Amino acid sequence: MTTERERRFVGPRRGQRVFALAILGMAVGLLFLLPDQTTWAKNTKLFAQPRFWPAVALSGMAVFAALHVYRLPWKRVTRHDVQELRRWLSAVEFAAWFMGYVVLVPIAGYLPVTLVFVPALAWRMGYRRRSMILICFAFATIVVIFFKAVLAVRIPGALLYETLPAALRSFAILYL
Repeated sequence: MTTERERRFVGPRRGQRVFALAILGMAVGLLFLLPDQTTWAKNTKLFAQPRFWPAVALSGMAVFAALHVYRLPWKRVTRHDVQELRRWLSAVEFAAWFMGYVVLVPIAGYLPVTLVFVPALAWRMGYRRRSMILICFAFATIVVIFFKAVLAVRIPGALLYETLPAALRSFAILYL
């Protein structure tokens, strides 16, 4: 049963509680990390301390997030909140793809990783026809050639290239 306060709330409801709890958790977590990340300088005025203003900002963030959680008219997470959270986390998926790409390039090389990731991302985005995957392979190849040969971008050689014979290894490091 909804209360009068819940019915009269004018803002968007979905995701509010999850957002407020996430901000509160981040603020408290950063407050706990503050002594490790900043110092307290001796013989320095309070307002000039390296730890003072970050502590003020994070304390304010924690207090206002706690007030936001306290003042919300509903006290539980609903299925609409979970749907909104999934929508937010979908953006994190692509950051994870990018981080995977960045981690794998020094291991397997720029060309092989690009040839795998571009079609994989196209597949993930819903482009599943054979012609689209072939276009992705061609695009990835052209991008690597353009960056390595035309723009002369120097990307460090991969660990995988170290296993190649000497002549092929130098070619792979320069052009692949």
